[in-house]
Amino acid sequence: MNAAEKSVRVNIVSDVVCPWCVIGYRQLDRAAKDLGLELEIHWAPFELNPQMAAEGENLRAHLAAKYGTTPEGSRKARARLTQVGAELGFEFNYADDMRMVNTFRAHQLLHWAREQGLSVEHDLKQALFGAFFTHRRDLNDVDVLADVAASLDLDRAGALEALATETFADAVRQEQRFWLQQGVQGVPAMVFDRRYLVTGAQGVENYTQLLRRLMEEAAA
Repeated sequence: MNAAEKSVRVNIVSDVVCPWCVIGYRQLDRAAKDLGLELEIHWAPFELNPQMAAEGENLRAHLAAKYGTTPEGSRKARARLTQVGAELGFEFNYADDMRMVNTFRAHQLLHWAREQGLSVEHDLKQALFGAFFTHRRDLNDVDVLADVAASLDLDRAGALEALATETFADAVRQEQRFWLQQGVQGVPAMVFDRRYLVTGAQGVENYTQLLRRLMEEAAA
């Protein structure tokens, strides 16, 4: 099979405040580009912190409470993420006052964008990653979310209306339940061609091997 003849469908379950989701996607994207292969990306919602209060929490304090991360461990983890992100063309801009937030509204906005096309949702997903990790914006704030949508020339008023009315809240909850029922407990979780589930950021080389395997199976 010629790579140009086929696109590989990938369902990616992720959260927009998950750094390894950014890295995993970018590693996958680089592997696909190296192979000259098109990806048909279907994003799916996952909330790392569904019970978090509206005001959020200091990120470092949150990680310490949730995972027992020490200040030194947090510093090293941030430095590692920043380095890996830079190698993939993404800027992590951590700061001690950075806050973790609930992302249910962000996922509703993504579903709203999906109604306008998968590519629209995809672009918004990338913009939300950047808004949180690079610009440290509050993705639980409806005005911030609408601004991110507007930065992509999407209808800001339409975004605000979708968030205010929670038009897509039930759809997001239903989709979250579906993936939980499929056994997804952590992200990123990627399902290739509806057959192969891969969790965590696997690295460019491993994604390349998997994509080659899919190409060979399709050619057989």
